[in-house]
Order: sequence, then structure tokens, then C-alpha cells
Amino acid sequence: MRAYIIRRTLQAVPTLVAISIFSFIVIQLPPGDFLTTYVANLSASGQIVDQNEIEALRVQYGLDESMISQYFKWVTNFLQGDMGQSFYWNRPVAELIGERIMITMFISVLTLIVGYGLAIPMGIFSATRQYTFLDYVLTIFGFIGVATPGFLLALILMYVGIKYFGMSAGGLFSPEFQDAPWSLLRVWDMAKHLWLPVLVLGTASVAEIMRIMRATTLDELGKPYVETARAKGLKEGRMVWKYPVRVALNPILSTVGWQLPAIVSGSVLVSLVLGLPTAGPLLWSALITQDMFLAASFLMILSALTVVGTLLSDILLAWVDPRIRFGDHSE
Repeated sequence: MRAYIIRRTLQAVPTLVAISIFSFIVIQLPPGDFLTTYVANLSASGQIVDQNEIEALRVQYGLDESMISQYFKWVTNFLQGDMGQSFYWNRPVAELIGERIMITMFISVLTLIVGYGLAIPMGIFSATRQYTFLDYVLTIFGFIGVATPGFLLALILMYVGIKYFGMSAGGLFSPEFQDAPWSLLRVWDMAKHLWLPVLVLGTASVAEIMRIMRATTLDELGKPYVETARAKGLKEGRMVWKYPVRVALNPILSTVGWQLPAIVSGSVLVSLVLGLPTAGPLLWSALITQDMFLAASFLMILSALTVVGTLLSDILLAWVDPRIRFGDHSE
């Protein structure tokens, strides 16, 4: 196992290099650059743009250099911990990402805990009571949850909150705490607003994980080793949790590491609809304005987390299921 981890870690290096090159190229594929968007916005508002000022800004931002030169400048600084300066916000990229990442991670981790904590028992319950009334209810919930887009559910809940309860369901803070410094009162105010994003983001994940857990558990319950365990007199509840559930968790564990980038980025559409100060809308605005250092740094962080998450999922699978071996069986 140790050799496998070292080998996979070494394989991740060229993968991340290739991702960094591809991401940087894709960000610059649209015509123009940040200054093109900036000038277009100024012209649309009726302001006169001085060409000498634009050229000075182009030199200041390094946009007069070639794409290759810009890439090596960015990646060299990135490896030293400097993610560059955001064109649009005129602030360090690391500072912009850092101030939003904690709230994003808190919401995402809370959603994951609620999602997995509800979905796995619901899937097992549905599988062990196949074709009962409660199984049909959970199945209908699963279909609705998977089929309903998160942003649509957010819009519905916001409409219900405003029309029937006279309260705004958007944002994470009340107006008086929007720009206030952190305190116990501001934390409590955020906690009162957390239910909506957790409900919206968690509905789809609960429904999807529950359906997967039900299907895999049903598949395991029909295998001969389960009948053998029953024939030996093992209690049904203990038998289900000890054998079929342990194997049925494999498809879920194999993708749990992929949640790492989602924890950092959050759901962009839901965050935009609900007005959440998370990292997703920041990435979206960086891509729209062609703020290349901010967008490229964000994509690199998400890519690195994807690679690390995949490795963690493989290790977790090998720990849970002793049948899984990587490479040489003697390892």
C-alpha cells in the first residue's frame, strides 16, 4: 500500500502540470482579455477611455507579454505561495479566496454530514423493506430530489418565504450583520440562515446517495453469503450492517473524495440565487471578467483537491474492503 501511495503521488505531479497549462489556455481562449471587458463596460456607461491609459494598464498587468511568458510567471509565483493580483478586485488572489473559503467549507461540510447521515440509513431502510409503503415514499422522494435542480428549489423556497412568511430567504446574514465584524451575535445570525442552503444543497445529494445505497444493498442482500449468514442464525439487523452494508458502501466511498473540490467551490448556481458569500460566485465572476490569475489559481486549487480526493477514496476503499488490492498482491 505504501508503494501504491508513493506511485500515485508521483503520478499526480505531471497531471497537475497538464491541468495548469490546459486551464490557463482555456481561460484565455475567449477573444480579448480583462482590459477588453473593462473598456467595454466603461464605454457602455458613456465614459471616454484614454488609449494611453489602457496601454499603461496593459503593461502594469503584464498583458503585453506572450501567453507562455504569462503562464510561467504565474506558475512560478504560485509555487512560491503568491497567486498574483486580481485585476477586477485589485487585491491579492490569496486574500480574496481566503476570506470566502471558510464560509464555503463550513456550509459544504455541514451539507455533507447531513446528506450522508440521512441518505445511508434511508437507503438501507428502503432496501430492507423493499416494495413496502415506506419504500415507495422514499423512492418517490429520491426521484423528485434527483430531478429537481438546486437553483429551482432555492427559487421556490425563497418565493414561499417572502409570500407566506414575509421574510427574505436569501443571504447568510441579516442586513444589520452583513458587513459587521465577527462576533457571537453574527455567528448566531448566520446559524439562523443556514437551514436554507443546507436544505437546498442537501436535497439532491440525499436523494442520489439514498438511491445508490438502496440499489447496492439490494444487490448484496440477494447473494449466497447472506443466506448462509441467515442459516447460521445471525440476527437480521446485525447481519445486514456487518456484511451487505459494508460491501454496499463501496460505490459511495469511491466517490467521497471527489467532494473535496465541491467543499471549496460550493454550488455556483445555488450560491448566486441565494446570494451566498461563498467561493463559487467568485470563480464565476473571475471567468466572466477574464480575471485570469484569480480564475487560474482557483482552478488549480480545485484540480489539486480532485487529485488528492481521488487518492483518498482509493485508500479508503482498500481499508474498508480487504478484497481490493492495488498492483502487486504482496503489497
